[in-house]
Amino acid sequence: MDLLVYLIVLAVTGLIVGALARLALPGPDPMGLGMTILIGLAGSFIAGLIVYLVTDGDGSAAGIVLSVLCATGLVYLVRRSRGGSLTDPGVRRR
Repeated sequence: MDLLVYLIVLAVTGLIVGALARLALPGPDPMGLGMTILIGLAGSFIAGLIVYLVTDGDGSAAGIVLSVLCATGLVYLVRRSRGGSLTDPGVRRR
């Protein structure tokens, strides 16, 4: 039961960080719920690695601000890979 609770908390945390990252960039991002969670988890993981490298493995937590900044960078990279720019997601609606 502990593993299930951990996975649910992990998904909710990824959703929050990913949603904040998507809100940080102007314009719509055509991503689903799963992609938002994965972007949030990846941003949190990258932020944790950065803090680990900067503090020499001191055991400090990354924090929500750095996690959202890293996730925002990932959202930007996804947008660029789809042909968009900083303000234009590059997806045309018909």
